[in-house]
Amino acid sequence: MLNRISDKSELAKAIRYTLERMKKMHGYLENGCLELDNNCAKPSIHCVALGRKNYLLVGSEGGSKAATIAYTLIETAKLVGVDLQTWLTWDPAQIANHKITRLKERMQ
Repeated sequence: MLNRISDKSELAKAIRYTLERMKKMHGYLENGCLELDNNCAKPSIHCVALGRKNYLLVGSEGGSKAATIAYTLIETAKLVGVDLQTWLTWDPAQIANHKITRLKERMQ
């Protein structure tokens, strides 16, 4: 089919683009559970994408690591259905007095 249309046409470009990626697309075509896009993940990362310029102001490598940990904990709590308002006010106040040997209790 490509030999019937001009190599410089938009249609030829689109066909070449698709053919070059067909190998990678087979997984999606063979497994109906896989998504072709990341639309279901977008809401979770939207706030991170919006604030990325602000994250330059964390001040140091340690600050960026602390921010990463905080965002990870918050997003994980959201995923498992934890009430964030309650957790963010109660848990940090309690964790300082919790023994490290009993840490698994905090994760239930």
